[in-house]
Amino acid sequence: MSSTVLYMSMSLDGFVAGPNEGPDNGLGDGGHRLHEWTGGIGDAEQLDGVDREVLDDSLSTGAVLAGRGTFEPAGGWDGDHHDGVPIFILSRHQPGPRYAKWPNVTYLSDLKDAVRRAKEAAGEKNVLVHGVGTAQGCLLAGLLDEIQIHLVPVLLGEGRRLFEHLGADHIELETIQVIRGREATHLRYRVRR
Repeated sequence: MSSTVLYMSMSLDGFVAGPNEGPDNGLGDGGHRLHEWTGGIGDAEQLDGVDREVLDDSLSTGAVLAGRGTFEPAGGWDGDHHDGVPIFILSRHQPGPRYAKWPNVTYLSDLKDAVRRAKEAAGEKNVLVHGVGTAQGCLLAGLLDEIQIHLVPVLLGEGRRLFEHLGADHIELETIQVIRGREATHLRYRVRR
């Protein structure tokens, strides 16, 4: 059965984007540093070893679920995140003209419906979850099955934190795997319910 899995690169101080993120600066100032472990954006084919295995795992998913604030600053991944899998975007607003024309992209306003549809589309494969708001919403609603953090040895100091605004209730995690890559430590947790 399909699982919802958050795949996220994060600095040691908990940031997933640098300061001043926006439509033309999606990862914020210095935020690209968090993805250097992948071989750099556009250079993933040069990646090998553990890091290659971890990246390949994220790209073997059967659907993508993301928030509009992640999707649109990333240019909508030109309508194809990877391998033509369906992309479900959580948004209260309809897509702009650029994004509305892509057949693999569906905008939905209800989180539970978006997760259900992404899981159906993924079949036996996992759903790749992207975005801070979407991840937090899934966690709080009990809809996130697994968290994979790619912990990068850098302190960004400012930016967008991944686990802010979750409230005071504890969310228990079970450690599944810890792997040291060349430029990141890959942490894998199951969300306990």
